[in-house]
Amino acid sequence: MNVAETREALTDLIGGMRPGDALPPERDLATRLSVSRTTLRKAIADLVGTGRLARRHGVGTFAAGPKLAQALSATSFTEDMRARGFEPGSRTLSARTHPAGAVLGRRLEISPGAEVLRVHRLRLADGEPMAIEELHVPSALVPGLSGDDLANHSFYALLEHRYAVRIVAGTQALEPTVTTPEESELLGVPVHSPSFLFERTSHTENGRVVEFVRSVYRGDRYRIVAEIAPRGAAPPSDTAAGRTP
Repeated sequence: MNVAETREALTDLIGGMRPGDALPPERDLATRLSVSRTTLRKAIADLVGTGRLARRHGVGTFAAGPKLAQALSATSFTEDMRARGFEPGSRTLSARTHPAGAVLGRRLEISPGAEVLRVHRLRLADGEPMAIEELHVPSALVPGLSGDDLANHSFYALLEHRYAVRIVAGTQALEPTVTTPEESELLGVPVHSPSFLFERTSHTENGRVVEFVRSVYRGDRYRIVAEIAPRGAAPPSDTAAGRTP
């Protein structure tokens, strides 16, 4: 078998495994598939790159869970994960206030000298790192909000219940990227792994800008889903949950 055929055979094998199950030893697998170990390694590397397999250095190679469909809509990460049967979680990496500056001030539509709360979080599903998020919100909008508040709570839920602020819409940009060494360490993936970069600005019904968020999502655990319709036709309702903090 060539690499493509070996990859297909491995895909069939993975289909009968549960997420987290280990692949057989390389020598046994090569014998089982009647391929050279060089061909097998190339096929495994391809499947690691597409997220079908997960390699843990010094431990082995394992069947990965299915990718999570990421719709471009405005529901919270917490709600999204619970709807999928995962236990959501967050780890606050840092939280501080600072003047907005010119660039962030324009994004949030506030004075460059206005204070902004910046919270850097690692987002988790069943304890597994999924994304790194950098949230910026005008301090005047959320007095008393701290990084500890956001450790295991939805930002949107806190906004609505504590501050009577409800996000209704926003603008989100998406582009492919690769992880930096720091991001790779936090997400538990190899350096320069494929990932998605999201940048989002959200606002209330009266148009007040509430947040600017920059997030890096693992490319091996997510795929992007968008519903489309001909120009002028009413778009179908969303059937998949989206990503926000």
